[in-house]
Amino acid sequence: MRNKMITMASIIAVLLVFGTTSAVARHMNDENMIESEVTNAMKGDEMMGDMNHNFDRHFIEQMIPHHKEAILMAEIALQKAEHEEIKQLAEDIITAQTKEINNMRSWYKLWYGTEVPEDSMGMGKSMMGKDGNIERLKNADPFDKEFIEQMIPHHQMAVMMAEHALQRAEHEEIKQLAEDIIASQTKEINDMRSWYKSWYGTEVPEDSMGMGKCMMDEGIDVEHLKHADHKELIEQMISHH
Repeated sequence: MRNKMITMASIIAVLLVFGTTSAVARHMNDENMIESEVTNAMKGDEMMGDMNHNFDRHFIEQMIPHHKEAILMAEIALQKAEHEEIKQLAEDIITAQTKEINNMRSWYKLWYGTEVPEDSMGMGKSMMGKDGNIERLKNADPFDKEFIEQMIPHHQMAVMMAEHALQRAEHEEIKQLAEDIIASQTKEINDMRSWYKSWYGTEVPEDSMGMGKCMMDEGIDVEHLKHADHKELIEQMISHH
C-alpha cells in the first residue's frame, strides 16, 4: 500500500474549510478532478453555519498545521536528499512557510483576541498520527522519489484550500496569502514533476494518495457518507481516526 499523507484529519480539515460532503466523499486522483471538486464545493449551499462567519479563522487553524507538516518533511529532506534541487526546495519551503505561519499567528491574535489553538482538528494531526508516513520518508531509498510522491499531493491540498480562500476569505491578508500559496506551490509542483520524470523516467503516480482511497483504507463507508450530513460525517471519521 502506498503512503497516505492525506489521512483522516486532513479529510476532516477539508470538510471544515470547504463545507460540502461532495468535495470529500468522491475520489480525487489528479489536478483536473481536484479543480472540479473545488468548483462544485464553491457552488454548493450545504455550508456549516459557523463557517459562513468564521472562514478565515478556520482557514488559519487548518493551514498552520498543514504548513508544519511540510516544514517537517523539508527538514528531513535537508539531511537526506540526494539531489541539490530537493535540498534547495526544502530550504525554500522552510523559509516561506515559517514566515506564513508567523503571519497567520499574528493575524489570528489580532482578529480573534487569542492564540491559535494547538489542539485544533488540523491537518498536522494527520501525519503525526500516522507515524508510518514519516518513517517511510526517513527510510526511503531513493529518498527524493518518496519525498516528491508525498509532497506533491500535500501541496495540491494547500493549493485547493487557497483557491477556495480567494472566494470566501473576509480579510485581504488571507486573500493575498492564498495567492502566494497558489503561485509558489504550483510552481513547486511543476518543478517536482519535471525532476521526477528526469530522474526516474516516469510520471509521478496520480492514484496513490486520493482522498477517496484514504477513506476506504480507513474503513469509512464512502457511499453512505455521500448522503450524510456534516455532523454524521465528522463523527464517523473521528470514530475511525
